[in-house]
Amino acid sequence: MPVKKRSTKTGLPPGVLIHIGEKKVELVKINILEYDENQFEEKEVKTIEECFPFKDKPTITWINIDGLHKVDIIEKIGKNFDFHPLLLEDILNTEQRPKIEDFETHIYMVLKMLYYDNITNEINSEQVSIIFGQNFVISFQEKEGDVFNPIRERIRIGKGRIRKMEADYLAYSLIDAIVDNYFLILEKLGESIEDVEETMIAKPTPETLHAIHRLKRKMISLRKSVWPLREAVSALERSDSSLIQEPTRIYLKDVYDHTIQVIDTVETFRDVLSGMLDVYLSSISNKMNEIMKVLTIIATIFIPLTFIAGVYGMNFENMPELKWDWGYRVVWFVMLIMGISMLAYFRKKKWL
Repeated sequence: MPVKKRSTKTGLPPGVLIHIGEKKVELVKINILEYDENQFEEKEVKTIEECFPFKDKPTITWINIDGLHKVDIIEKIGKNFDFHPLLLEDILNTEQRPKIEDFETHIYMVLKMLYYDNITNEINSEQVSIIFGQNFVISFQEKEGDVFNPIRERIRIGKGRIRKMEADYLAYSLIDAIVDNYFLILEKLGESIEDVEETMIAKPTPETLHAIHRLKRKMISLRKSVWPLREAVSALERSDSSLIQEPTRIYLKDVYDHTIQVIDTVETFRDVLSGMLDVYLSSISNKMNEIMKVLTIIATIFIPLTFIAGVYGMNFENMPELKWDWGYRVVWFVMLIMGISMLAYFRKKKWL
């Protein structure tokens, strides 16, 4: 992944809000889901001020913001919900590693949402920031489109326990959806690894080596997203914050187990790719050895033949067999017998 420039932050005091990252949408989109066990409301608002009344409502409110380049929007919602300036700075900096921070009245968490592009076969990454308090969850995304649609659908139809639980369960559901999507990424990568492995065994080429290196880079990118997440989820599970209800801790433990499974799979794939690289290099080396062996055998056969041809090619007046009628035929016969004998000897030694 390319490192985004941070030169605009150089020399500025902490808490100064500047968007660091790529502008992935033109317009910021704000959606609100408000619900409890008996009612549900969903709407898209035009201004961030329309979100402010939901701060103190007894119902659970999920505010989702797509687009981070409008710094004033982040600043306004931060002031209304009493978010620390450093928290807002982290939201705008899309280079953050997955982490969790407890601010007593709310908990802030950063994750990496990954997508697999079936056209380019590349893994695209997006930073997602999640803040949840007593009765609200606010999610910040770089662009529209995510893996949260199944959660939205469960809220709409009241399926499962999500409408009966508190805001911490909604936050868990968002985290769980992101982690579960990692398994889909791993499935795609597993298929790619199998294809490259089959190609490498059948006929290794320089393109095979490039494919292995591309897969290794993807694994490094995935590992950077998952390893810190394990620590963050573990810290969230062990947190003694009153915002996390006891029933939700069981589900957080399940997310932690899923994170460990993802990490184990990533490490397994990395080992497989390292082994494939060794096998590729060995295959190329063996292929080169086979070529050199054939060339060496050919050269070895022709060495005595060249010697004989060289001897009889000398222009001396009194050479033996020079005037012999059968000399030419006998020399060819001797050369053929020597060549055939050497080939038979090489086959007996299993060098051919």
